[in-house]
Amino acid sequence: MPISNDTAPLAQFLAGQAVRAQEFLGSHPTVRGGQSGWLFRVWAPHAQAVAVMGDFNGWDDGANPMAALEGGVWELFLPGLQQYDNYKYAVHTRSGKVLAKADPYAFHAETRPGTASKLYDLSGYQWGDGSWLDYRKNNPVYQKPMNIYEVHLGSWRRTGDDQMLSYRDIGRYLVPYVKEMGFTHVELLPVTEHPLDASWGYQCTGYFAATSRFGTPHDFMWLVDQLHQAGIGVILDWVPAHFPKDAFGLYEFDGEPCYEYADPRKGEHADWGTRVFDYGRSEVRSFLYSSALFWLEQYHIDGLRVDAVASMLYLDYGRQDGQWVPNVFGGHENLEAVEFLQQLNTHIFSAHSDVMMIAEESTAWPRVSHPVDKGGLEGGLGFNLKWNMGWMNDILHYIKMDPYFRQFNHHDITFSLMYAFSENFVLPLSHDEVVHMKGSLINKMPGTDEEKFAGVRAFYTYMLTHPGKKLLMMGSEFGQWNEWHYEHSLDWHLLELEGEDGDRHRALKAFFQAVNAFYLAHPELWELDFSWEGFEWIEADDNQANTIAFLRKDKKGSTLVTVCNFSPVDRTGYTIGVPTAGTYTCLFSTDDPAFGGLGRGDAGPVKSQYIECHGREQAITLSLPPMSAAIYKCTRKFPSRRKKNAEAAPKAAKSGKTAKAAPKKTTRKSKES
Repeated sequence: MPISNDTAPLAQFLAGQAVRAQEFLGSHPTVRGGQSGWLFRVWAPHAQAVAVMGDFNGWDDGANPMAALEGGVWELFLPGLQQYDNYKYAVHTRSGKVLAKADPYAFHAETRPGTASKLYDLSGYQWGDGSWLDYRKNNPVYQKPMNIYEVHLGSWRRTGDDQMLSYRDIGRYLVPYVKEMGFTHVELLPVTEHPLDASWGYQCTGYFAATSRFGTPHDFMWLVDQLHQAGIGVILDWVPAHFPKDAFGLYEFDGEPCYEYADPRKGEHADWGTRVFDYGRSEVRSFLYSSALFWLEQYHIDGLRVDAVASMLYLDYGRQDGQWVPNVFGGHENLEAVEFLQQLNTHIFSAHSDVMMIAEESTAWPRVSHPVDKGGLEGGLGFNLKWNMGWMNDILHYIKMDPYFRQFNHHDITFSLMYAFSENFVLPLSHDEVVHMKGSLINKMPGTDEEKFAGVRAFYTYMLTHPGKKLLMMGSEFGQWNEWHYEHSLDWHLLELEGEDGDRHRALKAFFQAVNAFYLAHPELWELDFSWEGFEWIEADDNQANTIAFLRKDKKGSTLVTVCNFSPVDRTGYTIGVPTAGTYTCLFSTDDPAFGGLGRGDAGPVKSQYIECHGREQAITLSLPPMSAAIYKCTRKFPSRRKKNAEAAPKAAKSGKTAKAAPKKTTRKSKES
């Protein structure tokens, strides 16, 4: 007979309305009849029978049978068990097989290559991040700085014999480093439990378990807590798009398709060797809703970056003609996945309006980061941020190019402004761009070593001054030459080299620290990230000189002028229009000797002149070092007065033209499409 009368949670789970299903399913310390033990519940709708087996019963698949509840849920109370005991479910299938399955709702697991679940009580950790959570509640990210440092915990730093550090050891190094470097958030590649290191966590088997590679769940809580106490937000990659076909995991959990679509034309990604969640099944929705909310609540995570959203949205994603099934309207959109994502974000923001749901969506799907004001294809997906994959593809295409050919591809650095405010974008230079023979960030740059370092400084400054929040993969900030590899530590030894070689890497690290601090100190660069009110072109069309110039503004009208020279040519006497008469001071230059530059450019203030340039009455004439970016500000305004003699005004030098205040209209399709 059933042990419990908890019918409401069961009904919610079966109806696809549970958002905390892990409180009902899984394993929990419980007292029954005066005895302390653990209560187990698992969903296996096609099973003939299910039993609990583990260290405590010699892994006997019939010693402790479970009782069947409604809807394919099974239940058992076992007295006398201890925390850290290993267990699995023995699932007896309709075909007569007995499958040894890990608990989908387990909070802890054996360290690979072990695959058993572990009994673990999550209660008892004393959090110290109340001040951070109060700050987060009162300071939404939309009008705040957001500069994310992307981290893979297994390879950020390792021991001297190349062994992985624990959550607590990582925290002792990572927290002060991120604070020192001026990043506002860390984004962790998935820490959800996974069997294969090479998957980086993206083929997950434990949707409620922080990987035991680095310690216990309480150890991971400590890491998040320490980051929060240092004022650093934590984003976690989360993977609801697919799961691996490991025999102990979700794959055909009760001997038949259960968490996945039954039709392989919908239920399998052949290229990835994974299965696709059945977004139309109520119990699967409850599972995924609950997993997402679990990390936000149990571990105080500030946001989830949802991986591979495009693969969820399109029925033909990665499939050839004849290998996919159209929807009821004959289209290629997965209507069940659309509804799932809309409901997921509705649940999340109803519970916690101050968190982030960030979509890694690589196509031009509309209204990804718009509210779910309507259902189906007419409504927004309900995320509040989206990775700008179009910008990323364009800019990487541009920076890898010999500077001579950049003049023919100038749109790569300007086209993003045609759609920059259609979504709440994050600009990512992520792990995917520094692996699989793509080269590290510094090795993407053409030219000599000096030009490569200068290129990194110029392009990162362009990135920080471009509208949108920011993300950078670890190792890029000190010029790691090697591609990132999950099995090895970052090349921290580069910072310890003697002589010129070490000086370059130390100077680049100093640059990142300084420019990140500049970004934090200037609301012009983040307060109006998602609106044209915060951006204005000065010069977008000077492709022959490989230069661009633009304004960034804050709510009070304070303005910064950014000028980028992406050529190896010195642009002395380069004139641009400015909005205000006055003295302009260079606040930041990537050619600063402290950063490895040569100290060229405008050392002193530059006074504006009555020169008609770029549609403005005032202009300044600048010295732009090769492969550089500089940020100017009007530090002293002149009284407004009329020009005495138009013919007496100096001619616009070098620029030699009256440029438009915005790029030419184009029908070029975004690389997001």
